[in-house]
Parts: sequence; structure tokens; C-alpha cells
Amino acid sequence: MERSADVLLSDGTAVHLRRIRPEDAPAIVDFHSRMSDRTRYLRYFSPYPRIPERDLQRFVNVDHRDREAFVTLAEGRITSVGRYERLGPDSPEAEVAFVVEDALQGRGIGSVLLEHLADAARENGITRFVAEVLPENNGMLRVFGDTGYQVQRRYADGVVHLSFPIEPTEKSREVQESREHLTEARSIARLLAPRGIAVYGASATGHGIGAHMLGNLRDGGYTGQVVPVHPSAERVAGLPAYRSAVDAGVPIDLALIAVPADRVAEAGTDAARAGAGGGVVVSAGFAETGPEGAAQQRGLVEAARAAGLRVVGPSSFGIANTDPAVRLNATLSPRLPKAGRVGFFSQSGALGVALLAEADRRGLGLSSFVSAGNRADVSGNDLLQYWQDDPGTDVVLLYLETFGNPRKFARLARRISRVKPVVAVASATRPPGLSGDAPSPDAHAVTALFARSGVIRVDTVQELFDVGMLLAHQPLPAGRRVAVVGNSSALAELAVVACRSAGLVVADGYPRDTGPEADAHDLADTLADASVDPSVDALVVVFAPPMPGRHADEDADFAAALASVALAGEKPTVATMVFGQAPPRVPAYPSVEEAVRALSRVMGYADWLRRPPGVMPALSGVDPVAAEAAVAAESPTGLLAAYGIRVLPSTLAHSVDEAVAAAVQLGFPVALKAAGGALRHRIDLGAVRLAVSDEQGVRVAYGELADAFGPDVLVQTMVPPGVACTVEMVEDPAFGPVIGFGLGGVASELLGDLAWRAAPLTDRAAEALVDEPRAAPLLHGYRGSTPVDRAALIDLLLRVGRLADEHPRVRSLTLNPVLARPDGWSVLHAAIEFGDPGARPDTGPRRLRSV
Repeated sequence: MERSADVLLSDGTAVHLRRIRPEDAPAIVDFHSRMSDRTRYLRYFSPYPRIPERDLQRFVNVDHRDREAFVTLAEGRITSVGRYERLGPDSPEAEVAFVVEDALQGRGIGSVLLEHLADAARENGITRFVAEVLPENNGMLRVFGDTGYQVQRRYADGVVHLSFPIEPTEKSREVQESREHLTEARSIARLLAPRGIAVYGASATGHGIGAHMLGNLRDGGYTGQVVPVHPSAERVAGLPAYRSAVDAGVPIDLALIAVPADRVAEAGTDAARAGAGGGVVVSAGFAETGPEGAAQQRGLVEAARAAGLRVVGPSSFGIANTDPAVRLNATLSPRLPKAGRVGFFSQSGALGVALLAEADRRGLGLSSFVSAGNRADVSGNDLLQYWQDDPGTDVVLLYLETFGNPRKFARLARRISRVKPVVAVASATRPPGLSGDAPSPDAHAVTALFARSGVIRVDTVQELFDVGMLLAHQPLPAGRRVAVVGNSSALAELAVVACRSAGLVVADGYPRDTGPEADAHDLADTLADASVDPSVDALVVVFAPPMPGRHADEDADFAAALASVALAGEKPTVATMVFGQAPPRVPAYPSVEEAVRALSRVMGYADWLRRPPGVMPALSGVDPVAAEAAVAAESPTGLLAAYGIRVLPSTLAHSVDEAVAAAVQLGFPVALKAAGGALRHRIDLGAVRLAVSDEQGVRVAYGELADAFGPDVLVQTMVPPGVACTVEMVEDPAFGPVIGFGLGGVASELLGDLAWRAAPLTDRAAEALVDEPRAAPLLHGYRGSTPVDRAALIDLLLRVGRLADEHPRVRSLTLNPVLARPDGWSVLHAAIEFGDPGARPDTGPRRLRSV
């Protein structure tokens, strides 16, 4: 298995990590020669001025099982080496060590190497690392101490001896995700607040895309250095031009690249030599043109990452930062929206100008904007990492056409949505990848999966701005009670209908209609009363044209009345005005329905915020060792038992005598079922016989089933009746393992009445699974029936979720039926499909998205 990855360091730069190779010997010698004497001493406990040939060959030749080694490369040179060596034949322990080039120390390379070494070691049966570190090597001790593992230290013979298990823990995952967040955020910060920009492709004549971008950059008041790079011109747009960005002698953090596709990589390499951390590629002619362009795009990203660059694009519309200290307009739009507190990501380059124009028309102020174009490298996930801590951004808007890693998106969104709202217009489709007829979430379930991450998902670009305006200028509602106020009974009634259709509650005493004769003062009084009404959480205000003969300047009075409440109150206000202009920063919509829809979306987000985040509770009766053995033996029953899930015993009978013998052994009464997978539970088709109490009954039941469905019959112990449910797990190509829950029966299967959540499940997610199916009232005492044990069902789902998360070789799982009763549940049948574990998205050591 080839192990390689592009990874980000703590300063946001990229390096390439891969296994060591025998042909790396000369590069290892060169790497060793660049180390300082102190670095050599701290690594080898001696001066070690040169590597003997025998040691060198041992270093570069490893078996990738008992001995493994990784190197990182920047600009084609090896910059670090990390390795582990098993302590003895089949020992579960290995010694780990690494060394980093002096110039790159303190940038997080050691922690990245350790993550990848631990991942490789676990696959080879190693469970613990040991290390020996000199006491004065504080940097190395800090690397080990900050892993999140339980590191034991012992001082002896002048050396610190370290030992720790390498199985991931909650703390180690938390540390890993925190480092990922830091590195990805810093890589974007370098792009959005560059000290200097090199522009490639700006013509001396002032024509073309490059010149247009250079003009926008200069006219926008960019506060840093601008360096045009041109093969022959002395000046471009009045600025001195250079043959290479290095020649300018100024700090360069960003490259704007608008040269033909076959020269883009060359421009990026030049910018990297000048110290750039990334490039915005507006050039087209890459993946959007077909296979040849896609190959060229892969080559571009590989070259950029080898040079330490992040890439925005190709086919990007550009990036912008309205911070007065930066004033960056590196886009194709000559005019940016005003400065504000909304971060905006657009995957589409073609829509960039329209999106910025619409934001400007609505007065929606932006903090920063990124158009990813082909999204070859930088994606919406990177921007989420950056905006989470950006003090200038309060709201995040995303226009997405595809998801590169939905599982990571959901994880990041769940975290950032706790502090800043995220609004996304995105496709609800999921990539292909499941074979056969394996179940998987449909478009509605995919929408629900993201909604549970706190994302406000909308259907159109128009709605994206509708919700964005409301979030940018109004407080969040404390509940779902709405006051409808206006001067038109017809519009007010439309608003009431829209509120109820959206699941909002019209507060008692509303709507309040001031009537068409009311003046601005009357309206202001009514609005003020509603704004302080304790039974009201939000206001919907509707204005119709004033009566004929009213002074035209009274329009402004109505607007002022609205502003006095909407901009000073603590309750969100939306308005529909069919005359005049709404006050600035008051969300106003062309129709009542659009206003209520935006308010409903925001209320849903506020509801989500009020619910505490779930936790993954400890589960009793879980045996990890037995579970591993069951997976190795591909034993479904053994694996389920290791997680405390007991399947009711059953025996397959091929003849009537075998059926009788099975019934006697199991004990009467028994159930007989046709053994065909699609028939096993179909009482409606006559494929099941229940409560058979004696041998004669078994003979009769077997004969009827054999005549109708064939000789193979299952004999099973009877259990008390209950509500039939189904639990499923499937390995989705986008989300990884997802858990589905629904009620049994043909009708539920036909309607696809299953709820889905990504594994592992929190207690909140498991509760939602039980309550979400449309048939869920049958579990809670529908029409006088006895409610089932909801807590027991939740516990079962938590166990399935943990099993799915911990065992990638489980490709699918079905428990059907599960009989839910007031005293617990019984699993009557279980099926598990084992297979190759594959690569799950958003798992394992840190790495940039593969190109």
C-alpha cells in the first residue's frame, strides 16, 4: 500500500509526506549534512558527523511492517525523517524517533510524522510506542507530550524514557482536529491578508483578464505591495514590472495568475521562490475541459504543493477582503459590496460577478469572499476553518455545487455553527459508490444529515441572501411565536397562513391590523407594543400602499417607524413593503412568503442552538477484544454479542423432521418462517407462522410453508409481541458509516420512512433517530397502545453506531425485525456484510484532499 499525503504545517505552508525509498539515499545524506551539530546530537545522542554506508542502507530500506519510515519534502528536498522499529518479533511495541531540518523546526512537522507513523503501526499490529529523548530536547518532549495520548515518563541513565499506547483517544482526536483547524485557517489567512501580491498575466497594453484584475486590485486601495511579473515590459499599469517575483525584493504572500493554462505551474513555482503561500488561478483550460485538462489540473496542484503553495481555482473569480487594513479586491469585479461581517464562499467562478452584485444591491456587507472555481485545492471546508476564528466575520454564506468531503463539512459546520450561523445552498445529491441494492440515504435524508450539523440549508441563491440579510442585521429569535402587524388585513392574513405553513406559531392576539387609514405614528405604537410583548419572539410587518391623498413624504415616516423597532429591539423583524423603501439594515422582502420563509429558516437554526450538543455515552457490556476476533472470523453473531446486542436464536430446517427437532431443542412455543430473505418477515404473504405450540403444529406449519415457499424454513423461539422496527447501517461513499432507523412493514419500506445519522452516534442523534420517522407515533402509545421502552431503543442504536464507527470492515448491517416492547427489545434477525475496509472520509492522520 502506497502511503503518501500532502500535509499542512502550523504556519499554513504545505509539504509532501511519503514513505522512504532506497533511492532516497543521496537525499538523506544531503539532509543530514544540513543539520546543525546540536540537532544531530539531540537526535543521535552523539556528534554523528556523517552517516556510515551501512547505517544509510538500513535507513532507506525498510519492510513497512516491523520497520517503517516517512520523509517530508519541500521544494524537492527531504526536510524531515520519522521512523518506527518494532522491538522484537511480533512485539506490540515499537521505538519511534524523528528529526526535522533546523529551518523547519517548530512548525508542526514532528506531530504530523507521529500521526502517520502511529496510523501505519496500528495497521501492523503495533499498539504502543516507546521513545528515548535527552532531557534538554524540550521541543521533542513537547511533541510527545502534546499528542493527547497517555504518555508515561521515566528518567534513567541520563535519558527520558517515554511510553504510550497509540490507539486514538477522544483527547488525541481533539488535539489532531485542533491542529488541523489551526493549519488550515492559517493557510487561508495568508491568502486573504497578503503583505505583497505578484500578478502574472497582466498585459502592458491594459487589455485582458490579468490587466483587469491588476486594475481592480490597485483601484480597490490594496494596502500592500503589488508586483507585476512580465517577460519583457518595464512597466505594467504604471507599476515597475519584473521578470521574476524574486527580483522585486519585497515580501510576497500571494500570486494572482491569469496566464495560459500551460504556463500556470511555472508562475506558481516562481511565486513560491519569492515566499508566496498560495495562488489564485483565474486561468481556465483545466478539469472543466475534459480528461486532458483534468490531468493538467492534477499536475498543477502537485507542483504547487511541492512548492508549499495552496491553490484557489483554477477558473476562480478571485478573492477579496474588505478589512480596511487590507482592502483586497483580487477579483474580476470592479466593485465590491461594502465592508461588513459576512463571509462568502462561492464554488462557481462564472456566478461570481452576479453573486457580488446581488450582495451589493441588497446592502449585504462582506468581510471576505472566495471563489474556488474548480476547487482543485482550497475548498469550503478550508474557509470554514478560517471564518470560525475570524473576528471580522459573524455570518457565513456558502454557494456549493459539489461536496468534496461532506463528512468533514458536517463536522466543521457542527463546530462553527455553535458560534456563527452557516447558510448553504448546495446539491442534496450524493456521489455514486454503493453497489447492488444496498440502502443509503436519499436526498431528503442527506439534507437532514447536514441540518443536524446546524447548517441552514436553502434551495436557491435568492434564499441564501434572504437568510443572510436577516442573520446579518437582526438578533436570533428566542422561540417560534410570531406577531404579525400591518396596515392591510389581506397581507396580514397571507402572513398568518405562511407562518402556520412554515411551522411557526402566530402569537395570541395577532395579527394586528392598524387599518389603511393609520398613519406612521399609529403604526409605530403598534409595532412598539408588539416588540415588548412577552408572548412574541419575532415580528412580521406588512405594509400596503397608503390611502389616496396621503402626502408622499409620509413614506419616510413609515420607514422610520419600522426602523425604530427593527433596529433597536431584541426580536428579529422581517418586513414586506409594497410601497416605499425599507430602512437600511431592515430585512425587507418582495413577498410575505419570502419574508416568512427566511424567518422560519433562522428560527430552525435558533432551535438547534438551544438544544445542547450530544455526547457519546459510555456503553456497558462492550468487549473490544471479542469484537476484533469476531471481525477477523467474519462472525456476525459474535460481533453483535461483543457490543451487547443479542440476536434471538434460530435454526434453519430443510425438512419437516429437522423442523420438529429444532422446535423441541429451542422449546415451545416457536415461530416458523420462510427462509428466503425477502419473505422472512412477510406475515401479510403468509410466510410466517407464530406461537406454534406442539410437534403436530410444527408439521402442519412446515407443510404449508414448504408448499408455498420452498423447503427451507427457519425455526425460532417465540418472544412477546412488539412494534416491528428495522435498524440499518451502510457505508456511504460521502459520509462514511451512516445509521438508519425506521418501523417495519411494507408501507414503511415503500415510503422510505427511515431516518439517518452519521456514525458514531451521540445520545441526541440516537434520540432523533427514534423520533424522526413518520411512523414513530406507533412507538409512543398511538391510539391508546402501550409505549415501548424508548431508552432501550436509543441504547441499541448507540451500540450499532459505535460498532459501525470502530470496524471499517463492516460494510453493511441490518437488524430486521427488532421487536420493541415496553420491557425492551428483541432482535429476530441480523445480517452483516464484511469487506475491504477502504478509505473513510475525514478519518486517519491529517492530510490535504487528494488530487
